[in-house]
Amino acid sequence: MTFIKITEQPSLYDHLEEMPVGELLENINREDQKVALAVQCNIPQIEKLVSQIIPRMEAGGRIFYMGAGTSGRLGVLDASEIPPTFGMDSGHVIGLIAGGDRALRNPVEKAEDNLENGWRDLLEHGINEKDTVIGIAASGTTPYVIGALREARKNAILTASISSNPESPLSQEADIAIETVVGPEFVTGSSRMKSGTAQKMVLNMISTSVMIRLGRVKGNKMVNMQLSNAKLVDRGTRMLVEELGLDYETAKALLLEHGSASKAIQVYKKGHQA
Repeated sequence: MTFIKITEQPSLYDHLEEMPVGELLENINREDQKVALAVQCNIPQIEKLVSQIIPRMEAGGRIFYMGAGTSGRLGVLDASEIPPTFGMDSGHVIGLIAGGDRALRNPVEKAEDNLENGWRDLLEHGINEKDTVIGIAASGTTPYVIGALREARKNAILTASISSNPESPLSQEADIAIETVVGPEFVTGSSRMKSGTAQKMVLNMISTSVMIRLGRVKGNKMVNMQLSNAKLVDRGTRMLVEELGLDYETAKALLLEHGSASKAIQVYKKGHQA
């Protein structure tokens, strides 16, 4: 059977260059509204993945995102948000992109076309059976990602895929296949649009739910966030004001002394137990 890429099918719209700006924006937005529904269809698969990641990370495992181009950049982006948002060391969620860091800003010719490079990159990080490898490719055909998942699976490492084409070659290599079928792109083949938005949503769901279950959130607050700017110091201070009933300046001093809202709350409550 010939594999048909929905991501490469002609746009539902034509003569884009003749559309007024307002009509362009309305039509792009109309297409974007399909993304959340496509992601919703995959909640059972995402739940299965998250449920298997949590015990692995509790045992010292890591998450590796693998991708090329837009998909790789989105993986690196999600991984880079974990330390400031949840206070986890950058070694816990790692984004790898075909062509290395240079590819974050500039295309690296043919970097994604080698089946062996992805696994080679994982080996450089000491990949092991506690880890999880999540391959991201809108087309589901990127050799860099396919090769990485294939070798990871051979080595009893949990694998998952995020793609926008059903039954893609990438899906066949994954223990858990997440297929966000968003349909043809507004600009034919421009998978940075709906497919990229779907990937970002799924990555948000995976990393956020994992971090919550690992205890990096209290109530609904990022109590372990890094205090890297004035906005975040203010947010953390207000958390302590609400949680501990302190005045603002006392709460701020306590926060800065201990470095995180979580640690400050823990120490304060321990010191004020009856």
